[in-house]
Amino acid sequence: MAVKNFGFSISRPRTIDMDKNNLRKSNEILRELPELQACIGCGSCTASCSAGLLTQFNFRKMHTLVRRGEYEGVYKELSKCMLCGKCRMVCPRNINTRKVVLLIKRTLGDF
Repeated sequence: MAVKNFGFSISRPRTIDMDKNNLRKSNEILRELPELQACIGCGSCTASCSAGLLTQFNFRKMHTLVRRGEYEGVYKELSKCMLCGKCRMVCPRNINTRKVVLLIKRTLGDF
């Protein structure tokens, strides 16, 4: 009996294996900037971002990837940030996002 192809495929699982990810650098960042744990993920930073209007930069996504230990592409994303400070002005938790960007660059190095 032949198997019919209906044009569907099985999607790759979207689960994140936190045990497999290296969280050492993420923990180092959180140790140096504990106020980063206060982030509620509201998206105000992303909505006000000047670089986000010109490129595909998304501060919230970058922050989430770092906290998950998924550092691939984060450094490249950070190079798009113009350090204008608009995100810091609109943050309801008053997180120093410019300092976050600079700390992540310094911590990750040339990943």
